Amino acid sequence: MTTLTNKRVAFIGAGVMGEAMIKGLLARELIQPAAITASDPHLERGQELKDRYGLHFTTDNAVAATDADIVVLSVKPQVMGKVLPGLHNRIREDALVMSIAAGVKLSRIVQGCENRNVVRAMPNTPGQISEGMTAWVATSEVSDEQLLWAELVLGALGETLRVSDEKFMDMATALNGSGPSYVFLLMEALIDAGVHMGFSRQDSQKLVQQTMLGAVNYAIKSGKHPAELRNQVTSPGGTSAAALYQLEKGSVRTTISQAVWAAYKRSVELGQDE
Repeated sequence: MTTLTNKRVAFIGAGVMGEAMIKGLLARELIQPAAITASDPHLERGQELKDRYGLHFTTDNAVAATDADIVVLSVKPQVMGKVLPGLHNRIREDALVMSIAAGVKLSRIVQGCENRNVVRAMPNTPGQISEGMTAWVATSEVSDEQLLWAELVLGALGETLRVSDEKFMDMATALNGSGPSYVFLLMEALIDAGVHMGFSRQDSQKLVQQTMLGAVNYAIKSGKHPAELRNQVTSPGGTSAAALYQLEKGSVRTTISQAVWAAYKRSVELGQDE
């Protein structure tokens, strides 16, 4: 099994997603805590991570990145402008730079870090429990070995999908990046409907959550198209048919498509602003 043995990894930004990757890598025993350095401006956050994982911590991004084989930019897009100048010419030329900042293009990372071995990734929030979906793209200069490194680091968040062109990253932002928010909204609506019918909120929430979880797992394991699965549970003149009629009448497909398209356009705009 490929691991990151003898590789040093620096996490610039020790927030939720940075910690999720650290936790996943350590849980899979792909790297030792002593090989990880995290940087963050908050000392209390650093002490928390040191106590929890046994890694190294610093408040100096340049110190963390120096001599690292992999530098993960796990910061929010709005602070990237402050982070990149401090890393300019401080990262080894043969190191791999990975960014999970939404909307920040490869070209900006390359220029800001003065390093052409760059991966741009779009994870999502379920990555916090290693059940996420991450789309990623790499510059042509990234070596085959570094591609494996990237797969391991991002795989700590869950499933991954490498795309062939950076244009797909804005599409991924609309689908998997923002996707959990669509699911949470549907979940909320179903729970509220259950409460409206007379269930307690606790019971309604349990019914809805397990139903959604089971439906997704069943769809994955069956390998069948969602339309085929939907037909299986839709009896003529039955309750599902009555419900689906109202959803189609309300143009739910069109609304969902428009929502995803709006997220895509906004992602493109944010990239242009960058």
